[in-house]
Amino acid sequence: SAMALLVVVAAVGLGVALGLLPRAPVNRFCTAPSNRTGFLCDDRVTCIPSSWVCDRVSNCRNGEDEQEKLCGDLPHSLPGYLVFLCSNPRSWIYADQRCNGMNDCGDCSDESGSLASCPPCGWEWWSCIPVRYEYCSCIPRRLCRDGVQDCLGWSDEYVC
Repeated sequence: SAMALLVVVAAVGLGVALGLLPRAPVNRFCTAPSNRTGFLCDDRVTCIPSSWVCDRVSNCRNGEDEQEKLCGDLPHSLPGYLVFLCSNPRSWIYADQRCNGMNDCGDCSDESGSLASCPPCGWEWWSCIPVRYEYCSCIPRRLCRDGVQDCLGWSDEYVC
C-alpha cells in the first residue's frame, strides 16, 4: 500500500511537471522598483513594472511577459491589477503609470480624482495648475526657475 501511494504521488508530480494536469494559478503581483505595480516572472524573483508587460520586449527570462494568452486581447487579457481604467471608458493605462505625475490618460483621471486616489505632489514636484498638457496638478521641480512658464500663475518661476 505504501508502494502504491508512492507510485500515485510520483505520477501526479510527473503529470504536473509535464503540464498534463492543471497547476494552481500563479499569483504574479509584485512591487517593482520605485514602489510601482509589477509583474512577477516565472523565476519568482524578477519583478518588472506592469508597463513592461506586452511591450514586445521579453523582460522575463522565459518570455512569460509577452505570451499570447497574456497579450492577446489588451487590456482584457491582462490581470486586473496591471490595468488602470481611465474615466474615458475606451482608454486604459498600465497600473504603474497611475499617480506618476504625467497625464497618461489624456484627461488627468490617472492623476486626480477619486479613480486615481493619488497622494499630493511629492517632494520632487511643485503643486500648481500646469499650462502644459503633459502634467495635471504638479510639475517636476526641475522645471522651477528655468525661465519657462509651466504654471498658470508663474509660481514655478517666482515662488517654487
